[in-house]
Amino acid sequence: MDRKSIIILVACFLLLFSWPLLVNKVFPPKPLPPGATNSAPRSLVATNETGTAPQQAPVLERSTVPRIPLNTNVPEQTIEITNANAHYTFTSVGGGLKLVELLRYPETVTTRRERGTHSNRVATLNSFTPDPTLALVDGPSVEGDGVFTLTQTANGVRAEKALTNGLTLVKDFQLSTNYLVLASITLENRGSQPLSLPAQEWVVGTATPMNAQDNGATEGMMWYNGTKAQDTVGASYFSTHGFACTPRVPPAEYRASSTNVLWAAVHNQFFALALMPQEPAAGVVLRPVPLPRPAEEEVRNDTRIVKEPMGYEAAIVYPNLTLAPGQKTERHLAIFAGPKEYRTLATISATLNNNVDAIMGYTGFFGFFSKGLLLWMNWLHNSLWLTYGWAIVAITIIIKVVFWPLTQASTRSAKRMQALQPQIKALQEKYKDDPVKSQRKMMEFWKEHKINPMSGCLPTLIQMPVFIGFFYMIRSAIELRGAPFLWVSDLSRSDTLFLIPGVNFPFNLLPLIMGATMLWQARLTPPSPGMDPAQAKMMRYMPLMFMVFLYNFSAGLTLYWTVQNLLSIVQTKLIRTLPESPAPGKSPGLTGPPKRRK
Repeated sequence: MDRKSIIILVACFLLLFSWPLLVNKVFPPKPLPPGATNSAPRSLVATNETGTAPQQAPVLERSTVPRIPLNTNVPEQTIEITNANAHYTFTSVGGGLKLVELLRYPETVTTRRERGTHSNRVATLNSFTPDPTLALVDGPSVEGDGVFTLTQTANGVRAEKALTNGLTLVKDFQLSTNYLVLASITLENRGSQPLSLPAQEWVVGTATPMNAQDNGATEGMMWYNGTKAQDTVGASYFSTHGFACTPRVPPAEYRASSTNVLWAAVHNQFFALALMPQEPAAGVVLRPVPLPRPAEEEVRNDTRIVKEPMGYEAAIVYPNLTLAPGQKTERHLAIFAGPKEYRTLATISATLNNNVDAIMGYTGFFGFFSKGLLLWMNWLHNSLWLTYGWAIVAITIIIKVVFWPLTQASTRSAKRMQALQPQIKALQEKYKDDPVKSQRKMMEFWKEHKINPMSGCLPTLIQMPVFIGFFYMIRSAIELRGAPFLWVSDLSRSDTLFLIPGVNFPFNLLPLIMGATMLWQARLTPPSPGMDPAQAKMMRYMPLMFMVFLYNFSAGLTLYWTVQNLLSIVQTKLIRTLPESPAPGKSPGLTGPPKRRK
């Protein structure tokens, strides 16, 4: 590496490490109002130290929808039920599922730097939700004062409420396998007059961050209309920043209508809560929920902590209906509250025939590759007993071997074009005043030498679906959560070794190695013929920008990219040692037309 490269590399590191300080200097954070801090350390999860009994989560008022005042004279009643997978808490306030604690998944995975700070808390769903799952929030005619009577059944919970207008609501919840809770809802008119009920919003739940450092990029709602799973609606939809960071007024809610909503799910990176009705709903709605802010001391000690965390509450919508005296209507639903683990979701999808495995994000053209790579990685782990880190390395090597012929042909083509660079420049100079003729002569030149100038792009274009599929797979694979590799404690998170004293900025080694290997690879790759020298130099240092963008990404992704770069370097050096074949259509030493025999 030359002196200029070292200077640029050091300058990028300094800018990267000083960026948080510059942002705080130019845009100082607003002081928190009195009482706005949350004393729960390093977590947004409302569980206690045992991980089995939930603490009382604070009530978070929703500004976009009027709330029915609860009867404060009636204390909240809760019933807790546990099976092999989860601990469920049902509440009388709204008559629904208040909290799900996933017993097989810890709240956080302790890294080497955080050793000694581990607690027994487990991952939860619906934390800090304004309303429990399957609460009905549409006014007094269907909700009353919002307080239900709970009774425990053989394998579940029943919530009942009788309203003064004659409407009776009964909700039955039954625990099942594969993180499922089966629910049935009965709305019955026991009065003497017909009841006209407005459109009903049945709460799905609230998506919350994974931990205090989660910026919410993978947090939000997905829903399926029977044809296509809609992309995640979340932070970007409600952002106060528009195009080019221009300020904008965010919408109060997201609302979509459809005649065939088969499921709606709130989720973060690794966990999801989905509502799957047998009778398709007519729409979905999503609203932002401000979450308690972290304590100021926590923010000072760790710059990665999100200062203003957000959650997102979703609901499915059913149209208005009229119940005659004595008439009742029933709705049957399945609630999935668990990990975004493909085999489990695929089993549920096949059983209910609703494509709920699309919550993984493996949809469309690239999703096919993500799904295949995930199954491949799990097979290597389960059948060959490879750790997930070494499984990623093995898949990267196999992909490189499969695409070796294409890369070899591309590299040799690039070498031949590099050898023809003087003739190319001569043609460009000769016809510089006539671009049309210059282009025609250049095409004739490529045809004469049997070279396709786009051949260098072909391997990249063919491999691109695999690369993008790998990117999405590594980001969402819960199997990588807590999976170690060498010095990396958790392949689903950045490999932070320590916080740099004074600035509390994480030192992540693997992205730095990735950036160095990308620079090395760029130096070995010859520039395209005719490329402007300034542009060629800029392309050479482009890897530094990738390093900055991926600095805080998961270690699994940077591991894949680093191994890919190292293999490309070895591949390039091997191809250079192979004897060069003559250009097609040319014979060695042939400089002109053959002499005519006499």
